[in-house]
Parts: sequence; structure tokens; C-alpha cells
Amino acid sequence: MRARESANEAGVSDRVKFEIAAAKDFPGNDYDLVAFFDCLHDMGDPVGAAAHVARSLKPDGTWMIVEPFANDRLEDNLNAVGRVFYSASTMICTAASLSQEGQMALGAQAGEARLREVVTKGGFTGFRRAHETAFNLVLEARP
Repeated sequence: MRARESANEAGVSDRVKFEIAAAKDFPGNDYDLVAFFDCLHDMGDPVGAAAHVARSLKPDGTWMIVEPFANDRLEDNLNAVGRVFYSASTMICTAASLSQEGQMALGAQAGEARLREVVTKGGFTGFRRAHETAFNLVLEARP
């Protein structure tokens, strides 16, 4: 795997480990940080993934979630970026979710309120928007 080779070349393979696993069953626990980049909305069972992250973190750990920028209301997403995200979401994100267990189909335009609902159903009590760009929301969840 290229990631392992890169870690070895960089001299960090003694403290960096790469695994291939599903979001609901990745190995390990007591993590300080778990990060999901542009993927929660593609999952069939994002609540199950959130619950697994909650069990995997240290009590004071953080889950960083980077998702496509979306407002909570359709009419607030009818702009150049939103239109691109809706079209890609229809063809890629929603279809990917519907092909998996759970079939939640959040899509790229889930919005912060819907993502908060998923995260809190997964067992998190702390949730906030840490940052945003024109293209992404950076969310922080804490147990």
C-alpha cells in the first residue's frame, strides 16, 4: 500500500499505522482525534459510523467532520456551488448511500442541522461548526 511505503520513506512507520476498514468497524480505541473527510454524507449508515467513532474516542477526544458546505434550507443552497453539489450528490453521493446497508441517503447537501442530528443520534453531546469555506463545513463533535 502506497501510504505505508510513504510512511516508511518519511521515517515515521514506527509510529504511524494504516488500516483499511469500514467506518463502523475500524480498529483501535482511545483516539485523541478521528477525522472524516467528505464521506459521512455518502454512508448508508452514518449514525452507526458516528456511534463507532464515539466508542473509539478517549473521553476528551474529538471527531473532526469535513463535509460539503450546505445550508439547511433548499432555497439557501441555490447558488453556483450548491447547484454543482446537488448535481454531483444526485449522481454520486445519494446513489452510493442507497447501495449500502442503512440507505440513509444524506447527500452532499445534508446541511448542519441534519448532520448534527446524525452525530447526536450516534452518541455525541458536543457539536459545533468550527470553520467553513465556500466549499466545506468543518464540524467538531465531542462525546
